[in-house]
Amino acid sequence: MYKRILLKLSGESLMGSKGYGIDENRLADYAQQIQHIAQKGVQIGIVIGGGNIFRGLSGTQKGFDRVKGDQMGMLATVINSLALCSALEAIGQKVRVMTSVRMEPIGELYSTAAALRLMEEGNVVIIAGGTGNPYFTTDTASVLRAIEIKADVMMKGTRVDGIYTADPEKDPTATKFDEITYDEVLDRKLRVMDLTAITMCRENKMPIYVFDMDTVGNLEKVINDEPIGTLVKP
Repeated sequence: MYKRILLKLSGESLMGSKGYGIDENRLADYAQQIQHIAQKGVQIGIVIGGGNIFRGLSGTQKGFDRVKGDQMGMLATVINSLALCSALEAIGQKVRVMTSVRMEPIGELYSTAAALRLMEEGNVVIIAGGTGNPYFTTDTASVLRAIEIKADVMMKGTRVDGIYTADPEKDPTATKFDEITYDEVLDRKLRVMDLTAITMCRENKMPIYVFDMDTVGNLEKVINDEPIGTLVKP
């Protein structure tokens, strides 16, 4: 079993059956899954995307200044982080929100030492605001935080059950990888994460596990080493 993980959650997945915003049922499912593994003693850091509310790059394509668009995206991740925090608190799970830029009283300013202390005290730590800088995605922020907290693995919870040779939602002939190397991901130009994030993982030997988070119980299966997704490793 993993001792410490960084869980990356998709903002789009939080929409659930809705076309925008946050589906309360999906949020509750996520909270229950997270609490189950926290109760097993796994230390959990979480980074959530903001695409269900605002995506900076999409905004730029519609005329927003890139820096301001990315800052709006960062704020979207804070909204999602507060929502997940509230859902976890509602079921009795100790949880704290930290932000990459100063934003008290919404959350404590992120530092690696403080995050580790909180996790060791049994808190789930949600790290909001991306890297705090424009031009970086929440995938890159997830990798950065995983490296900083010395996570055993970065888990990317998505709506797809792993990495495929092509987009399985568009290509019915796509086949799934059980394991794949960073170099293969780069050579095949598979859209697992952006180039910066994959390169950081490769350089720091941070394994990535991609799995379907939307199926209730899958997070616990991953923690128990059941092969339901795709492992990216050296």
